[in-house]
Amino acid sequence: MIHHFRCPLCKNDEIIPLLRCTDHLVSRNEYRLFRCTDCSFVFTQDYPEESEIGKYYESDEYISHTDSDKTLFEKLYQLVRKIMFSWKRKLIINTCQLSKGTLLDIGSGTGHFIAAMEEAGWSVKGIEINEKARESSVSRFDLEVLSQEQLSSLQTSSFDCITLWHVMEHLHEPNKYASEIVRLLKPGGTCIIALPNCNSFDAKYYREYWAAYDVPRHLWHFTPKAFGLFAEIAGLKIKIIRRLPPDVFYISVLSEKNKGSRFSFCLGILKGIVFSVRSLFSITGSSSLIYCLRKETD
Repeated sequence: MIHHFRCPLCKNDEIIPLLRCTDHLVSRNEYRLFRCTDCSFVFTQDYPEESEIGKYYESDEYISHTDSDKTLFEKLYQLVRKIMFSWKRKLIINTCQLSKGTLLDIGSGTGHFIAAMEEAGWSVKGIEINEKARESSVSRFDLEVLSQEQLSSLQTSSFDCITLWHVMEHLHEPNKYASEIVRLLKPGGTCIIALPNCNSFDAKYYREYWAAYDVPRHLWHFTPKAFGLFAEIAGLKIKIIRRLPPDVFYISVLSEKNKGSRFSFCLGILKGIVFSVRSLFSITGSSSLIYCLRKETD
């Protein structure tokens, strides 16, 4: 188990307990969240080593590593995911100011997103830690998807865009990945990172039941303030912050399920609508945020 005696982000010695959260997906184990008194960064405490974390992803309900569509919830997830591919492509084109280019997706899962980008004319590569998901993306779409160990073998300044869709919160060494991102981006290149926002309206409402804490798979729990500091340390500059609209519904449904609600799907959708409307007046209250970054030296 990995224990932090000071803030992993700003190195402040004063860290305090925040919440106790349960792994509702696999182990039912309880994990503590701590918060830094200086930069307000929130992180999971006493989480498994990287060599041991894999077993905490071994669940048929971990939907991002499967293409399951057996239940209504799974069917809706797959439908929304397909719609979002077009939305993400437009975001990338507008942010990068390129209709085509080179793209690296870190945490590419089963490969659907980079397959859609390749179909749109982009030259793509993926990085995926999960062997089953990696093999699925290669066999189904004939994509070039590498293991995390192969990231350092990629050529410097070779990508117009690097994306991480809900991946950074899983990484044991986020600073190392940030350094690699800076190295791999072309001059003027763009990095797009999507993250849950633990300062959101739904996070404050659900507290220890908030599904996006997802312990122990999620190690780091960013707010816009904390992520701004992380980006600055990495040598990246935030250009734009956007909402990731569908996430609040997905997270609210799962949060209601974590609470043991009898009608978790209906309650999650209804409360998701409320949180979504509230976030229209305050982007920092959004359930998930997309950070569009460039090298600070550009």
